[in-house]
Amino acid sequence: MDLGLKGKVALVTGAARDVGRQIALTLAGEGATVAVNFNRSADAAKAVIDEIEAKGGSARAYKCDVADYADVTSMVDAIVKDFGRIDVLVNNAGLVLPKLFVQTKPEDWKKQVDVGLYGVIHCCHAVAPHMIEQKSGSIVNVTGDSARVGEKYLSVTAASRGGVLSLTKSLARELGPSGVTVNCIAFGLIGTTHTDQSWLKKNHDKIVRQYPLGRIGEVDDIAPAITFIASAQAGWITGQILSINGGYAMVG
Repeated sequence: MDLGLKGKVALVTGAARDVGRQIALTLAGEGATVAVNFNRSADAAKAVIDEIEAKGGSARAYKCDVADYADVTSMVDAIVKDFGRIDVLVNNAGLVLPKLFVQTKPEDWKKQVDVGLYGVIHCCHAVAPHMIEQKSGSIVNVTGDSARVGEKYLSVTAASRGGVLSLTKSLARELGPSGVTVNCIAFGLIGTTHTDQSWLKKNHDKIVRQYPLGRIGEVDDIAPAITFIASAQAGWITGQILSINGGYAMVG
């Protein structure tokens, strides 16, 4: 199936590693030019660019802290200057600091909300005018199912992600008349380089019992669905939340 992404320009935040990296690679594999956003991992971002280009794709890295609105607008301006447009925005960047709520401190709250909620607001606000002018575009916000069902140790993370769910629905209504779709992908536990491997090994059997498919997620489980939702083939899908979680949460 041709997803209609050839020649499109896609910005993926937090694209240097893990899920974001795989999203960037998958979009590039469908023919999109990918703006690979990173904040600290310059070497990892370069590796993503090199892999995309080695396969005949096109990509460029952009350093930006999504928690800083001025930084985000500068990045978006640079992408539009370089490629002339932005057709897809994937808000993948996030920050998780697992703690019991009573053990958290205000600085913990701010870090997670600044990246997990304000980062999405910043990127949407910077990109939306360009999509409105084009009368086309797709925004895909990446969150976790903790926002839908609640999760111990993730109260503040879940709160920021819950804000993203609401933002997604509201923007879908606002931007729909301009031909812009806005959707959300929520996923369960994914094994990444950021996962505490000692904790995962210790709790593995208990964790997988909560997943009907009998395993936790992998980065390859997420990118195909995001690529489809971002594509022309999903042009009549907007304001929706799709959970990719091995059956962990089944929300009606």
